[in-house]
Amino acid sequence: MTQWTSTQLDKFGRAEEVQIASIRHDGVLSKPVTVWAVRHGDDLFVRSVGGRTARWFRGTRERHEGRIRTGGGQQDVTFVDADHNIDDEVDAAYRAKYRRYTGSILNSVLTPEARSTTIKLVPR
Repeated sequence: MTQWTSTQLDKFGRAEEVQIASIRHDGVLSKPVTVWAVRHGDDLFVRSVGGRTARWFRGTRERHEGRIRTGGGQQDVTFVDADHNIDDEVDAAYRAKYRRYTGSILNSVLTPEARSTTIKLVPR
């Protein structure tokens, strides 16, 4: 698998929001949705606030490929199920990056349901 460059990690890891789209079974990109992405070490992670039933999350299960985009660029990615041994560290990354959204907004990415959807984004 390809690794993120430091420039890419900075760009996507610092972005307030990213647009994420999966590649459908017919090879076409789905409609992008806005999500929060966090950096943990040299990796980027996203979670589904709507849990496993959210349409965009279900799309990541089809081909495990897609694209992320932010104002500074875009990157084709592979969606990899995260090792849940790092859930606490990913929680901490969300809390640090989005601390100004305390309360229910921030807590929505920290629920057991959202944690169960943690995806590692790998550039391709």
